[in-house]
Parts: sequence; C-alpha cells; structure tokens
Amino acid sequence: MKIVKAADIPASFYEYREIAESETVRAIIDDVKRRGDAAVRFYTETFDLVKIDDLRLPQAELQAALSEIRPDLRAALELAAGNIRRFAKAQREGIADMTMETMPGVVAGQRIIPVERAGIYAPGGRFPLPSSVLMGVIPALAAGVKEVALFTPPRRDGTVHPAIRAAALIAGCAEVYRVGGVQAIAAMAYGTESIRSVRVIAGPGNRFVAAAKKQVYGAVGIDFIAGPSEVLVIADDTADPRVVAADLLAQAEHDPDASAILLTVSEKLSQAVAAEVEQRLATLPTAATARPSINDNGLIVLCDSLDDAVAVANKKAPEHLELDIRDAEKLVPRLTDYGALFIGARSAEALGDYAAGPNHTLPTGGAARYTGGLSVLNFLKVVTTLSVTPDGLKAIGPAAVTLAQAEGLAAHAEAVTARL
Repeated sequence: MKIVKAADIPASFYEYREIAESETVRAIIDDVKRRGDAAVRFYTETFDLVKIDDLRLPQAELQAALSEIRPDLRAALELAAGNIRRFAKAQREGIADMTMETMPGVVAGQRIIPVERAGIYAPGGRFPLPSSVLMGVIPALAAGVKEVALFTPPRRDGTVHPAIRAAALIAGCAEVYRVGGVQAIAAMAYGTESIRSVRVIAGPGNRFVAAAKKQVYGAVGIDFIAGPSEVLVIADDTADPRVVAADLLAQAEHDPDASAILLTVSEKLSQAVAAEVEQRLATLPTAATARPSINDNGLIVLCDSLDDAVAVANKKAPEHLELDIRDAEKLVPRLTDYGALFIGARSAEALGDYAAGPNHTLPTGGAARYTGGLSVLNFLKVVTTLSVTPDGLKAIGPAAVTLAQAEGLAAHAEAVTARL
C-alpha cells in the first residue's frame, strides 16, 4: 500500500465520486416505460441470460427457501433480522407526531406518514447478498410501509438463490420479483403490466443500478446514489496491524473500485499494516478483486496528530469510519461526517454489515457530508399542519399581508385580507 503524509494528500482524494450519466441506462428506462413487461423480459434475457415468463417469484418457491438453506445460515439470518428489526423499531418510535402553538391562536404541527409502497433492490452478482434483503425490507416495514416489494436478479436457471428467498421470508416480504439491473429500477419507478410502481426505491447495486436510480429520482424517491464501498480506519500504536489489515481487505474485496484508507500517527504501525496486507493478499481467495482495489485506491496516511486525522476524516466523509485507538470514545464528538462509525478495536465494520442492527446501506463518495445511511426515515414523510383561530389570524395576518405585498404577490395578500 502507498504511504503518504497528510500534507501530501492530493485534492482528488476529497472529491465527490460522481456517478456518470449513461445513455444506455436512459434508453433501457425509456424502453421499460414504453413496452413494460416485454422490455423487462428482453433485458433480463439480454443481461442475465435467462428467459422468464413470470416475473414475480411463485409463492411456492419462496416458501420452500427455509428448508433449502443450512440450519446455521437460517439461525444467522434470524439473529441478524432480530437486531435490525429492534434497531429500526426504536428509530421509528423516536420520530413522533407533534403540535405546538407558535403564538396564541396559531397551532402548527407535524405528522409522520409512511409511504404507501416501497421497492427494495438486492444485488445478485457473484454471490447472493441476503444481508441486503434484511437491511432494506425490515426498516421499510418498521416504518409502517404497507407494501414492500423485493427485486433481485435471477440466476441462469431462472431461480432466485435460496438465501435471498429465505431472507425475504424472515424479513417479512412476500412480494419478490426475479428482476435485476436497470430494468428493475425502471419497473419500480414507472410500473409495468405485472409490476406496480412504488413510491420509494432503496438498496445498493452496481454502477448501472446507481445511474438508473439517479435518472428516475423525482418520479420516485430514492435512498441515495451509492458508489464503490469505502472504509477509513484511524489507528494508533495500540492497534493490532493484523486486525487493521483485515479490515482494509474486507472492504477491498467488495470491488476493484473500493477504497481502503488508514490514517495513523504511528510510522511503525503503517509499515506493519502495509506488510500484513501484502502477506494476506498472497492467500486471500478474493485477491483478484482486492488487489486492484488496494493498488489503485488503497492509501496509508501518516498524520502528525489525531487532530490531523480527525480533520482528514471529516473532510473525506467516508462510508465507514473505524476508530482503533486508545480512549476511542473521546474522539467521537469531534467526528461529524461519516456513514457509520465503529468505535473501538472490537467493533469491526463487518459486524455492522451483517448482524449488529444499524444499516449497512450507506452514503459513499463524500455524500456523508449531507446524508446518513438507509433507515426508517427513508420511508417516512414529515408533513405539516396548520390551524388558526380568529385571534391567531389577527396576530399573524398583517405580517403575512406585508410580506406578500413586498414580494409582489397581490393575490396572496388578498387571500389573507379576505379573512381579516
């Protein structure tokens, strides 16, 4: 891994990693809008190399999943689902309807209303990602969404991996479509003959899925536009280089474009971690993916102090931020920009990926400067109410008239004076 000083970090290190617009993605979306199911089947056959008549997974196949997976996998999914559900329910309970008098006779309020229908995307690729099913479906249901539909790419034989089907059942989702890629995002956004459109789309995907979410935003809501995975570890001389190297590689194996960054005040640790990463890459089964990630995007930054490390971390705004330092809790209040924070040497980012409770679908590319990760909030609308008494109208009406006249909006002013 490259080792540099904090002062020598290039400006590009902090730049937002833009998801490029794609004419191909736009063409697929437009075709699905125009031809519906026929287009979805065409692109499924083109990209997934499988011909599917029934886009929705039959209930019999869904129900059979629990008997098709290993007992230990079922137990792990149920444990993870329980923690994710408890955390999501606690989030929902922390957001409440309310009313208040802004002044006598003027009663303002807010209502928290879940969206009617949500679509969750779970990637396919080389391996099934049942954890993404849990992380998407459970918060939507905890938010109170009435209808949650899951979309995932089919395998070459037209089936959905039993781990994905089992995760859907355990999460509480009975509506599953064997549709992936851009065509799935388009179908969720605009609907087809057999797929009803949704109000919000959430869940991770490849760059084509991300580009599609970007293009349909507005017709539907989305969680955010996510790019390649990221981890940034702040470590001092108390950190175990084997643990730090393992965490860096855990991120690098996601994608050749993933980034694994170490900020440290210890030159000894930096050398040890670099050596450990190289040693592990020699035997890592996923080295074909992790190696280019480490070579192209991996970086070890030597900082003069933890103050410098905090400044770099806040400016970078990483998806995952780990604190592997003595007295890690003391640094927490000073860190403000990240998708998820992992405090202390035992708090592996991989635990958050699967079973701890908080969500693993997180902002990347610097988007953590303005948004957090997927949660019940993505499926809720905060709407406001207003009730005005005669005394309240007298109190605020003249000010509203004055402001309307200042803005040149005569009808706005008349709408108030007509009531006075």
